[in-house]
Amino acid sequence: MLQELKQIVTKANQELQHRNLVIYTWGNVSGIDREQGLVVIKPSGVAYDELTPDKMVVLDLDGNVVEGSLRPSSDTPTHLELYRRFPDIGGIVHTHSPWATIWAQAKRPIPCLGTTHADYFYGEVPCTRPLTKEEVEEEYELNTGRVIVELFQNKDYKAVPAVLVAEHAPFTWGKDPDEAVHNSVVLEQVAMMAYHTTVLAGSSQPISQHVADKHYLRKHGPGAYYGQN
Repeated sequence: MLQELKQIVTKANQELQHRNLVIYTWGNVSGIDREQGLVVIKPSGVAYDELTPDKMVVLDLDGNVVEGSLRPSSDTPTHLELYRRFPDIGGIVHTHSPWATIWAQAKRPIPCLGTTHADYFYGEVPCTRPLTKEEVEEEYELNTGRVIVELFQNKDYKAVPAVLVAEHAPFTWGKDPDEAVHNSVVLEQVAMMAYHTTVLAGSSQPISQHVADKHYLRKHGPGAYYGQN
């Protein structure tokens, strides 16, 4: 079942390690088959170099395991909530990559300070509110997804395919697992650059709006001309 998607998700999880975004088992990637309404996700606590497609876990959007003998990632309820509420995404990544996690632990959004950021994220990468004690004790991982969705009620999740969960770490998404990993790699870079820019400049004055518009829209706007057709 979903053999091709299992292979894609396996390689995407291993790419996190290759890109130095995770150590040990500190992260996960999932992908969804929208036609069948099924999600493939990394099994919980399994090392990246031990992953194979047959170890992936397949679930429906209600969290029922459809195929797989291993327990799915403990972050599965967060992934499922995002798939249910963000209908145009096809892959999700969660890491504890150092620079993005630093901003999440500081409970601060990553400001858009330059064109590198603007090429991928239209405006700041936002940070959620901290979860309440009740939210943590009752359905922690599901409520993590819910506070992300809450934050994006008035934001375009496609224009900003990343978020910081306060006191926790980042999530990114994309049209498929590979794009979600790509966005995670970029997020880590812009988080690092934003930190050093803020320290060097002594402030976090955002990029000029007209420059931000130019860089984002030339890649993602209706008249985009970056790259090849």
